[in-house]
Amino acid sequence: QLELVESGGGSVQAGGSLRLSCQASPYSYGTKCMGWFRQAPGKEREVVVVVATGTGTTYTAASVSGRFTISQDNSKHTTYLQMNVLKPDDTAMYYCAARYGGCSDGLRTAFSYWGQGTQVTVSS
Repeated sequence: QLELVESGGGSVQAGGSLRLSCQASPYSYGTKCMGWFRQAPGKEREVVVVVATGTGTTYTAASVSGRFTISQDNSKHTTYLQMNVLKPDDTAMYYCAARYGGCSDGLRTAFSYWGQGTQVTVSS
């Protein structure tokens, strides 16, 4: 079992930046696929960015390409989502997800473990 805890959400004006964190516990060695998803009110959940921790390969949704970056600090068992040039359309609950193994299906990878989410609100 893997527990994921997100943090770093908040309110920011358009054009601003936020960095979300996702800490996994208990830590276990082995390749994982980590991902960030978001869900806005009245909309379906959508994948934002995915990273294969073993290879560092990332997959990024077109809607955030060039603005959002995922990174991994294995020493802290933490995955980050750096969000720059935020837009009001980025307002959503952001969720961290994980699975053991690689990200074989890229942005369509199915995840086994989910965090509780952290709210991001971008005002115009």
